[in-house]
Amino acid sequence: MPLLTEPTVRPGRLSAQPMPVLAGDGLTLRPWVRTDAPSLLAAYQDPAIQLWHARAMADVAEAEAWIDSRREHWAQEAAGDWAVESDGVVVGRTALHHLDLHEGGGEVGYWVLPAARGRRVAPRAVGLLVAWAFEDLGLHRLRLVHSTRNEASCKVALAAGFVPEGTLRESGKHVDGWHDMHLHARLAG
Repeated sequence: MPLLTEPTVRPGRLSAQPMPVLAGDGLTLRPWVRTDAPSLLAAYQDPAIQLWHARAMADVAEAEAWIDSRREHWAQEAAGDWAVESDGVVVGRTALHHLDLHEGGGEVGYWVLPAARGRRVAPRAVGLLVAWAFEDLGLHRLRLVHSTRNEASCKVALAAGFVPEGTLRESGKHVDGWHDMHLHARLAG
């Protein structure tokens, strides 16, 4: 059945170009490379990252496979995933996933390595990503979802200009059970 609306972002817009490197506010967001595997593996050993993202990695080979899959997601126009660097060192991750180019939306995700927490890395990285998603890519709406128990993520969402929209009851399955999730969103303009 044909759609009656034009796509917000033309199909092929992402896959026709390499992932951009985004820099500003003391950070660089760049595509993951295989040499990042040890940093990625360390991140997914962190109890907080495991709790809030419900994921773990067993070894460097698994981290390398994850990195390889990021290129595939970009080529499929399903997601973009960036390593966040400060002074040339990986300090976190930010992502734009669940992309729907026709509807012009996606979901923002992030984490920060323990040694870099408390330095506003997450809101700065999310700010760079959001600016690119709206101004360069042309998306219309971004959402950010986090556990209601994750107060730090709520602070990141608010600091990055995401407006609270409500609570999604028991919609996030974490290792300790179902969590209610806060929904935040930002609109272009």
